[in-house]
Amino acid sequence: MSNTTSSSVLSPAQIRAQFPALARQHNGFPVAYFDGPGGTQVPRAVADAISDYLFHHNANTHWAYPTSAETDALLFGARQSFADFFNCAPDEVSFGANMTTITLHVGRALGRQLQPGAEIVVTELDHHANADTWRELAKDRGVTIRTVRMLTETGQLDWDDFEAAVNRNTRLVAIGAASNALGTINDVQRAAQLAHQVGALCYVDAVHYAAHELVDVQELQCDFLACSAYKFYGPHLGVLYGRRELLEAMDVPKLAPAPNEAPDRLETGTQNHEGIIGAGAAVNFLASLAEGATRREQLQRSFAALHERGAELLANLWQGLQGIDGVNVYGPDPKSPRTPTISFTVKDLPAEDVTRALVERGVFTSHGDFYAQTVVERLGKTEQGLVRAGCACYTTAEEVARLVEGVREIASR
Repeated sequence: MSNTTSSSVLSPAQIRAQFPALARQHNGFPVAYFDGPGGTQVPRAVADAISDYLFHHNANTHWAYPTSAETDALLFGARQSFADFFNCAPDEVSFGANMTTITLHVGRALGRQLQPGAEIVVTELDHHANADTWRELAKDRGVTIRTVRMLTETGQLDWDDFEAAVNRNTRLVAIGAASNALGTINDVQRAAQLAHQVGALCYVDAVHYAAHELVDVQELQCDFLACSAYKFYGPHLGVLYGRRELLEAMDVPKLAPAPNEAPDRLETGTQNHEGIIGAGAAVNFLASLAEGATRREQLQRSFAALHERGAELLANLWQGLQGIDGVNVYGPDPKSPRTPTISFTVKDLPAEDVTRALVERGVFTSHGDFYAQTVVERLGKTEQGLVRAGCACYTTAEEVARLVEGVREIASR
């Protein structure tokens, strides 16, 4: 691990001290949370921001009294935090219940502009919150869906198939920036360029990606990007980036008295104020891990160092699991672009049984298909499911070793 990068961010011990959940014990072991790809633990600063809002500033918006004005200011502050997180303008950030709900809402708006025969490109590697939203338009609007193949041996997209799928009838390319099942990081910029060459839009699911790689919508060249704050130490809330001109032009389902300006026009009804403020606090937590002249610079340094640590943990986890007879790991190898998330199987044991057995060592993993149903089908593991382990900012080498030893013991039974 390079001293230059790692020294610019708080140590693992300093980071862990901010997470009360890490004090939990199970069966005599400190709990090792490898379930982060489904939702991370929350630092004290995020919970404090939420409770402070509810106790001292709770009100509805845009009225002429102090707590309402304070609510307006706090919500705008959260929008500014995400503008730095995405590298966009604050009025290009909107909030919603979760990424799935946001995507369905945007899908309905964009679908109003599509005619039968229009084509949308999705991928086999995608979470169904992204892929199925656009498949709904096939039923509602008569559009055609083209699905790009996943290469099962590497867990990566078939880019020849991708290029063949995009044509002059394409109106939208929907792609996951990273697979929540296999950890694969996709070349979003390449997908966006393919879309724009034929006049199509690019919609990005960054739910898994945003927890591990700092988003830069300018560099990715996407038109929309959605993520979920609870995957990077925040509350359960979805966040959307959308290019301003698109947000202003979309035929969004909305009530007549609701604001018509971007981004408020996408936010139907009264929002989850405390959740938005907590999500902004999660961005500030990540920025606080490193020094920098601006919040964006802090985030860049923080993510760079955390990526380096995560890559080291991933390599240990990958090598450890691969060295166990009867264990199969899936997805790109550690040298490929990927997140520190691994899915695996142990012999022919159901994934749920493996997860239950690991709990005996205080190791919490996820099991099933993680709504990446097509990935699991293509791997032939629909009945068995996958066990998934993801490393977060609070994961340690000792926890990785405990996970590997737990799997070794299960495999030897």
